[in-house]
Amino acid sequence: MNAMPLSSGWKESGWNDELVRIVVLSDTHAPRFWKRCPPAVAEHLLTAEVILHAGDVCVASVLEELAAYAPVHAVVGNNDGPDVAAWGATETAELDLTGLRVGMIHDAGPKKGLLARLRHRFPGAALVVFGHSHIPLQAIDGNFRIFNPGSPTDKRRQPHRTLGVLEIEDGHLSRAEIVTLP
Repeated sequence: MNAMPLSSGWKESGWNDELVRIVVLSDTHAPRFWKRCPPAVAEHLLTAEVILHAGDVCVASVLEELAAYAPVHAVVGNNDGPDVAAWGATETAELDLTGLRVGMIHDAGPKKGLLARLRHRFPGAALVVFGHSHIPLQAIDGNFRIFNPGSPTDKRRQPHRTLGVLEIEDGHLSRAEIVTLP
């Protein structure tokens, strides 16, 4: 494994692969919009080595369903019930995924000042994953990236449902893609 030394709060992943494929979800809003895993989402989950969920799962059974595909790391969203926290979702998460430090939070606040605010909130992170807005977004400032996958089920005013795919190779983010779903 190509892991950086861990500081307080960072959780080491334990993967030994040089390339790790991650599917990123947020705002699935079960059971209203997620009765069961949509086939277009499942297609991506089949090749995932880890799944990140940026909150608003709403019910823990979705996390159990996702865990059948790959290990899941999740944060609590503003619509999540106590069962989601009891499952293990936390308000924020800080992970070391094969050397890439990743922060997670559901509600990152207003768009204005977002990069600076998240860099300050997760000073050791190279990537911060968030949700809440249902608006897919990625922005980069030097070696720091923020990533909102949008929603695979509740597109709201967006033209498409979306999810995120990340690939980490030798401790570096080699792919960060917002995928449009049918």
